[in-house]
Order: sequence, then C-alpha cells, then structure tokens
Amino acid sequence: MDYSKQIVNRLNRVDGQLHGVLRMIEDSRECTDIVTQLSAIKGALDRTIGLIVSENLEQCVRTSIAEGHSSDEHVKQAVQLLMKSR
Repeated sequence: MDYSKQIVNRLNRVDGQLHGVLRMIEDSRECTDIVTQLSAIKGALDRTIGLIVSENLEQCVRTSIAEGHSSDEHVKQAVQLLMKSR
C-alpha cells in the first residue's frame, strides 16, 4: 500500500515530539510537562492510526468493487484494527 504524504508528515511530527520528550527527561523536567507531551503524542498517534486505516479501507473497497467482490470483509478488518488500537 502507498501511504500518503500526510501520514508521513504526521509520523515525522510525532518522532520530533518523542525526541523532545527524551530531551525533557534528560533535562529533569517536571512530570506534568512530560505527561502532557506524552498525551499529545498518544493523541497524534491515535489520529494517524485512524487515517491509515481509513485510507487502506478506501483503497481496499475500491479494489473490491472494481473486481466485483464484496467489501464486507475489508470493512470488518478495518473495524478490528481500530478496536485493536484502542
């Protein structure tokens, strides 16, 4: 599957945030500041997971329809992936 530039950008941003948290830990920053940043990272990852599943589902459904197949199994897999990520 080809992943969109938006997904790559989001993951690069998360990578930068994570490196920032590591610097905060090395600098002995307050727990509340670190947890706040980690919560932001978690939210960004959750949104990225949703975007990846959404893009994949869209691509799989289009392929299934073009080939004359049912897309039910792809929808089921997408829901399972979203549930697994929670």
